[in-house]
Amino acid sequence: MGMWGAWTGVRLAGVDVQTVGMERLDPGRTYIFMSNHVSNLDPPILLPLIPRRTSVMAKKELFDYPILGKTMRLGSLVPVDRGNREAGIAAVRAAAEVIRKGINMTIYVEGHRSFDGKLLPFKKGPFYLAMESGVPVVPVTIVGTQVVMPKRRFSIRLGTVTIIFHEPIEPKDFGSREYLMDKVRAVIDSGLPAEYQEQSFQEAKDTLRPRSGNAPDHTGTTQS
Repeated sequence: MGMWGAWTGVRLAGVDVQTVGMERLDPGRTYIFMSNHVSNLDPPILLPLIPRRTSVMAKKELFDYPILGKTMRLGSLVPVDRGNREAGIAAVRAAAEVIRKGINMTIYVEGHRSFDGKLLPFKKGPFYLAMESGVPVVPVTIVGTQVVMPKRRFSIRLGTVTIIFHEPIEPKDFGSREYLMDKVRAVIDSGLPAEYQEQSFQEAKDTLRPRSGNAPDHTGTTQS
């Protein structure tokens, strides 16, 4: 309910939200949505677009606020302690349990907002979660929120935001954890404007294509 209120506020502030690829999603399936993160506007714009209910892996500090924290726990949101490895492993297990209930999971895989719109290094936890859960991964590219509400600003500017839902990656195509991470990164990067991309289109295709003699491992072995 709160996210829908925030969504309405964003639209009333003059932000035009456009979506690409929604038809690729099956409302009857459970997914892990892995997205880039460039603005505080990302959650209130992205989350209401996801079919059915979604949980979020969020930094644990947010759970310390009395009302907000209680609401987040009631919503099956998962707290993440980014500075504690053991707590991080526990968060992955908690997230896997949420997914087993048929609830989608949304993760900002960089762990922090990007200052310049380019991708930051990805956290490993989401990919351990994907391997353990065995549900499809949907890479998501958010474009434009860093313009309408830059980091460290609280006012919203007029502008257009585009949310791209890329083709889901099925568990049979995950390969190794490292291969999945590279694949998700290349796909998210491919949706960014050219000036923010870290690789050319041809390089992105090469990243997504299994190399001869170095095919991805499809055993699905879970690491902890």
